[in-house]
Amino acid sequence: MALDGIVMANLTAEMKDRLEGGKISKIAQPEKDELLFTVKNQKNTWKLLISASASLPLVYFTENNKQSPLTAPNFCMLLRKHIGNGRIMRISQPGLERILCMEIEHLDELGDRRTKKLMIEIMGKHSNIIFCNEEDMILDSIKHISAQVSSIREVLPGRKYFIPQTMDKKDPLTITEEEFISTIRHAAAPVQKSLYLNLTGISPIIGHELCHLASIDGDHSANELSETELLHLYRMFSFMIEDIKKGSFKPNIIYKNEEPVEFAAVPLTCYEGSDYEAKTYESISTLLETYYASKNAVTRIRQKSVDLRKIVQTALERNYKKYDLQEKQLKDTEKKDKYKVYGELLNTYGYELTGGEKKLTCLNYYTNEELTIPLDDQLSARENAQKYFDKYNKLKRTFEAVTGQISETRQEIDHLESISAALDIALLEEDLVQIKEELMEYGYVKHRRSGDKKPKVTSKPFHYISSDGFHMYVGKNNYQNEELTFKVASGNDWWFHAKGIPGSHVIVKSEGKELPDRTFEEAGSLAAYYSKGRENDKVEIDYIQKKQIKKVAGAAPGFVIYHTNYSMVAEPKIFVEMINN
Repeated sequence: MALDGIVMANLTAEMKDRLEGGKISKIAQPEKDELLFTVKNQKNTWKLLISASASLPLVYFTENNKQSPLTAPNFCMLLRKHIGNGRIMRISQPGLERILCMEIEHLDELGDRRTKKLMIEIMGKHSNIIFCNEEDMILDSIKHISAQVSSIREVLPGRKYFIPQTMDKKDPLTITEEEFISTIRHAAAPVQKSLYLNLTGISPIIGHELCHLASIDGDHSANELSETELLHLYRMFSFMIEDIKKGSFKPNIIYKNEEPVEFAAVPLTCYEGSDYEAKTYESISTLLETYYASKNAVTRIRQKSVDLRKIVQTALERNYKKYDLQEKQLKDTEKKDKYKVYGELLNTYGYELTGGEKKLTCLNYYTNEELTIPLDDQLSARENAQKYFDKYNKLKRTFEAVTGQISETRQEIDHLESISAALDIALLEEDLVQIKEELMEYGYVKHRRSGDKKPKVTSKPFHYISSDGFHMYVGKNNYQNEELTFKVASGNDWWFHAKGIPGSHVIVKSEGKELPDRTFEEAGSLAAYYSKGRENDKVEIDYIQKKQIKKVAGAAPGFVIYHTNYSMVAEPKIFVEMINN
C-alpha cells in the first residue's frame, strides 16, 4: 500500500504522454500542502492534483474540482507569476526515486525564454513540492525545512536543491547482476526486506512479490540463499525492471471482500487465491483516485460506526456473560427430579426407619434399581421427605424462571448479532441511520431530545440482477429485511437466508416464472456473502417461497419463522466473481 518508485515510474510515463508540450492554464492551491494544475495540450484539458500531505502524499489526474481559498497562498502566487501560461517541456524521474521533475519553459519580464523546475517529492511525511530555477537553486517550496528540522538538507529559498540520499541504496535501473547478487548476499535481513532496504523505489509489497515470483520464502535470511536462488531472484527482478524500462505497466488494485487492501503498477501474483480479487486499470491515476476514495470511504464509515459498534459489542458481551450464568443455573436445576424421587421414596419406605439413620437404601420403583438416599439423622423420615420436596419445588421454580430468562437473553443476543452483521456490511454513512434508529428504539442508544429532527432515511437495499435477468434484493439492516420480506416480496417470490447465523434477507422476484438453477445459486451466494459466514468457503442457506414465511409475534424487526424449507450450500466467492465479471 505504498506509492513506490515503480508507481512513480508509471505516473511519469502517464504524465509525459499527457502533459509534455502542454500549456499551464491555471494553478490553484486548494489546501496548504496541495496544488491543482490545469494543463491544455492539443485538444485535451488535464487536471493534475499534487499533494504533499504528510498523511496522504499523492500525484494523479482527476476530473474533480476542489474549492480554493479566496486569497491565493504565497507559494501559489509565486508559481502563477513565473510559470502561469508556461509550457511543460519535459517530465522525468531520477532513477526509481519517488521524485518527479517537471521542466517548464516560460517568458520572463524581458520576454526571454527561461526554464524552471518543479520537483515533486512523494516521501511520506517528508513529501514536498519544491520550485527551482534552471541552476537548481530553490526559489520556494510548499513546505520550508530549516536546519533545526533537518540537519541533512535544508529546503529554503536560496539553497541549492539536491536529491536526498536514500541510505546508499542501489538504483534498480542500472544495477548489474554481480552488484545485485553481492548486495543481497551480504544482507543479514530477510530476503524481501533486504530488497526494499537496498534498492531505491522498491516497496515491501514489491519485495514480497519478487520473492513469490522466485519461489523463495521472503522471511528466509538473505545471506543464506544459495547461488541458484540468488540467480533466480535476479532473473525475476530483471524481468520486472525490463518491463518498467519499456513502460509496460499493469496498474491493479487487490480487493478482499470488496475492500481494497493493496495496489501496484505491476501484477501482484502473491495475492492470487480465492480470498482476493485483482482489478486492473488503464490509468494509474484512475487507480490512485479509486483506491484512496474507496479506502477513505471504508475508513470513514468505520470511524462513523465505531461508537455504534462499541455500544453493540458492550451489550453483546454483557448478554454473553448473562447467558453463560443462566445456562449454569439451568444445569443446576437438573437435580430437581432426583430430589422429587427421594421425597416420594421416603414417603413410601420411611416406615422402615427408626430414627438416627444417615441413609436409606431401597428399591427405586421408577427404575427397578436399588437406590441410596442421604438422610439428615436429626430429622424424621417425613421431615427428610419434606426437605427434598422443598428442594425440588425451589429448583422447579428456578427452572421455570431461568428457562424464560434464557430465552429472552438468547433473543437479545440474536438481535444484537444481527445489528453487528448490519454494521459489517454498511458502506455509506446513510446506511448507519436506520441502524442507529433501531438501537434507539430498543434502548441501547439514548432517544433524541424533544425538538430534535428525525434524520431522513435514504439508504436502500442492495439491488442485483441475476445472470438470467431476475431482480435480487438484499437488506442492509433489520428494518430493510422486514420491509423486503413483508412488503416488497409477494407470495411466490423466493426468500434466502444463511442458516443459523446473522445475515441479510435476500429476495428474488420471480415475476410468476420458475427460477433457473443458476439464479438459486447466485441468490444463495448473496445470502452467504451478506452474512456472518462471509469469510467461510461454504455457508448453508435456507430458502423458501415468501408465502411460507411468518412474522414472529413481538420479535425484533427482521425475525421470522418458517417450516418445510429447502437447504443448499452456497459459496460467498461466487457472488464476488459474479459482480467482477
